[in-house]
Amino acid sequence: MIHQNIPVVHLGTSPDQSSGVVTRSIMDDEIKGIQIESITLASGNVVTDEIREDSKAIYLFLSGDGAALINRSEYPISPETILLPNSEQKLTIENSSSDPLLYVKILCHLSDDDQSDMRSFPAEHTQQVYHARFDDCQAYTEPIKSPNTISRTILPNKIIPRVAMGTVQTTGPDAVGAHKHPMLDQLFLGLSDNQCTVHADGVSQIFGEYDLLHIPLGSTHSVEVAEQATMYYIWMDFFLHIDGEEWLDTHIVDEES
Repeated sequence: MIHQNIPVVHLGTSPDQSSGVVTRSIMDDEIKGIQIESITLASGNVVTDEIREDSKAIYLFLSGDGAALINRSEYPISPETILLPNSEQKLTIENSSSDPLLYVKILCHLSDDDQSDMRSFPAEHTQQVYHARFDDCQAYTEPIKSPNTISRTILPNKIIPRVAMGTVQTTGPDAVGAHKHPMLDQLFLGLSDNQCTVHADGVSQIFGEYDLLHIPLGSTHSVEVAEQATMYYIWMDFFLHIDGEEWLDTHIVDEES
């Protein structure tokens, strides 16, 4: 067995990011067709993004408050919010608080097959702006997680081809059991107070708040959290082929959430 490193990047703000806009490209070339930027927007600053027709953008807001303006409609931004412009190709993001606004922008390039698959998706999934707070999203359970774990799907599949996202939250001692999924690339993004350890094929990596981590493709991996510590992160699944989305059938929807 070849032991691989677990690539990880810390996204947190620093004192030299107290003014203006700081954009950092991260995890370059880790996942084919995926571009990721970490953005820090200082108080009172505004940025405007234009998205190409052959791409879809996902915005994950981690800390700070503000608003996004899309086609004359305003969408509130608060910590732990997801936003997809979908068919809209232009948006403006404003920091309306005194603290920095920290967020991640994920740009997904659409192949010809992706664009073909997307035509079969429900129109409301691909045309309407998708905007939600993580806590308001659908809860689910999964055999590899304990009953104490709260899991939510923050981006269902069939919105962007071959992409799905969710959160995992629990207090230690607890763990996500060892498993592997060679049909997808996966990123983890640590949320507020996250403090746990990721294991993959014999290699261990401390995984903290606002760390972005890439699970080595095809590795057997697990996550553990010590007593009284917090496990709270986003998983991001990037499937190699759309048929691989069958993996999501292991998520059992909690109809009462």
